[in-house]
Amino acid sequence: MGVAAGPIRVVVAEPGPDGPGRGAQAVARALRDAGMEVIYAGLHRSPEHVVATAIQEDADAIGLTVPSGAHSTLFTAVVSLLRERDAEDIKVFGGGVIPPADVAALKADGVAEIFPPGAAVTDVVEWVRANVRQPA
Repeated sequence: MGVAAGPIRVVVAEPGPDGPGRGAQAVARALRDAGMEVIYAGLHRSPEHVVATAIQEDADAIGLTVPSGAHSTLFTAVVSLLRERDAEDIKVFGGGVIPPADVAALKADGVAEIFPPGAAVTDVVEWVRANVRQPA
């Protein structure tokens, strides 16, 4: 597969049954302001919807905000669906109210990066630039 042209494409979503969406919206805005193409999948989306959107949109990464405490289930479901659909090249990152003790397990499951509560959106932008494909 060749190097993709154009800006880095990121699907941003807040899966799960709750949450105000402010974190996902702030990350989406920061990534867009940094010159990335952002597909905002919205709130309360199922892992299936998020993965289908990422594949359809030819995304390079998926950014999830999970404030509900269901982080283990939701992150793992997204990573598993990407594997099932042979789309493991789409990197998954995110944050929310995730206990530090759970971060290692999420990374072992295939989540590329977890940002703690209060992380600056500039840290997210810098991580995406350094760890997701470089624009052609």
